[in-house]
Amino acid sequence: MPARRIPVTLLIAAAVASPAAQKPSGTQIVLLGTGTPAIEPDRSAAATAIVVNGTAYLIDFGTGVVRRAKAAQLKGIDALDPVRISTAFVTHLHSDHTAGYPDLIFTPWVVGRKEPLTVYGPKGIRAMTGHVLEAWREDVSVRNNGLEHNFPHHVPGAYKVNAHEIEPGVVFRNGDITVKAFRVPHGEVENAFGYRFETPDRTIVIAGDTGPSSSVVENCNGCDVLVHEVYTLTGFRKSTSQFQAYAVKYHTSTKELAELASKARPGLLILHHQMYGRNGLSTEEDLLREMRELYNGRFVSGHDLDVY
Repeated sequence: MPARRIPVTLLIAAAVASPAAQKPSGTQIVLLGTGTPAIEPDRSAAATAIVVNGTAYLIDFGTGVVRRAKAAQLKGIDALDPVRISTAFVTHLHSDHTAGYPDLIFTPWVVGRKEPLTVYGPKGIRAMTGHVLEAWREDVSVRNNGLEHNFPHHVPGAYKVNAHEIEPGVVFRNGDITVKAFRVPHGEVENAFGYRFETPDRTIVIAGDTGPSSSVVENCNGCDVLVHEVYTLTGFRKSTSQFQAYAVKYHTSTKELAELASKARPGLLILHHQMYGRNGLSTEEDLLREMRELYNGRFVSGHDLDVY
């Protein structure tokens, strides 16, 4: 169940779908962090989990990811016990999507993870991984050679990371899930990806941070769920010219997203990484109103710990 609910009047007026309204499914989407670089106490930085048959697959690891995963576990999603998370995918290397990386590597290891992480991401993820491990080298040495090495849950090598740098195409497959990466445009970021997840009962596309992109349309193409970023036109119009130039180059407006989703035809559109303009230039009510006016499909504005 979500941490917050949209009022029933908004649900009806906007024709949106709340988490509770979704048809039960063996595959769950858990929003662990829906925020942006803005420091919002109620929104951790970017992180999403897809849970299939008791295994969680993490997409991005912004600040707060480990605590949010633990919170989801305490709400009943056992797969998000942080010590059980062993596979992650990164859309791009912006800090709001990766600043939780050291926490994800080390904290679950300290409290009992049994195996190294496996991470898939764009060019640069191997170097980032190496730098993180080097920065915490002394910590690793103390924990492996001091009194903690006697703890029953301690596995000396489980702090390690198997980092894979990806290209477009299928990057991961097992009996439960197939993961396909595709490029998306995100300003000057050379290597930004979205991901398509195919499970036995659902197809889910997580677009990552992106401007409007035909690759998102092509990879959704009637998918069950599309998770996409968005900024409000209300906030955009009140913003500085510098911010407007940035938003146009890096992100997707409500108008652009409505046009994109109308072509992509997802069963449900989940909005996350919602940008309202700096210093409260617009609100979630503005976002919902704009989407109601522009898009006829089913959508919801996501919050941390919502489950779909």
